[in-house]
Amino acid sequence: MTETGYLCDPCFQNGVSTIVPVTRLPRTSTSTAVPGPVSSSTASRKRRGEGHTRREEILQAAKELFLHEGYDATTIRKIADRVGVSAPALYLYFADKEAILIALCDQTFGFLVDRIDQIGKEKLPPREQLRRCGDAYVRFGLEHPEEYWLTFMAGITPKKIKEQGGHRASNPQRGEPGTTGAIAFQHVVSLLRDAEAAGVKLNYGHETAAELLWMGLHGLVAALINNPDFPWSNRDELIEGMLDVVTKGVLAD
Repeated sequence: MTETGYLCDPCFQNGVSTIVPVTRLPRTSTSTAVPGPVSSSTASRKRRGEGHTRREEILQAAKELFLHEGYDATTIRKIADRVGVSAPALYLYFADKEAILIALCDQTFGFLVDRIDQIGKEKLPPREQLRRCGDAYVRFGLEHPEEYWLTFMAGITPKKIKEQGGHRASNPQRGEPGTTGAIAFQHVVSLLRDAEAAGVKLNYGHETAAELLWMGLHGLVAALINNPDFPWSNRDELIEGMLDVVTKGVLAD
């Protein structure tokens, strides 16, 4: 049975935040599947040429299987069957299952990088810019709980990303598989360097401060995703409060 709870919708209508139902995601191992049925439109075998490009179809099918059946239980053949192609045909797009997972992670981090880039173009004061980036991170997680869970909470970091150094990979390049997370992290580090150059004192080194910001905000997002039916107080106040806590923790007055 699908377990449904509620998350705070980041949109406002007439100044009042709205609450939307979401499916609770698993919080255990990679072999655990998300409860609930897969929609018939995606579960059925697709004909060639339908919908999005083949690569996008593969990513969508893999994401659904990883979430509903678990990463370990998902095979290339299952992904190919869902897309409607043969397993050899799928290998024309991805070398293996891990390459698909890396592409999904890069896709999620890519959304975050784009949002941070957009905020950077607004030329805001350093403190406000950092806060806006933190808010964008939280809102992204609540808007995309499945993608967030798969990237940050499923406990399945691809071997290639680990070998590259994870979020601390040296000289990450956009478009290089497995490095988009490091690019997002370096964006935050750069914001902190810019803040320091503008006269804002940091309580920690740049990378440590960036990790502390992420840890605090990730804890908030994970709690709201994993426990949507918990009687939280006002969600927007929780978000604003956590942004206060983490920014004041790394930036000196």
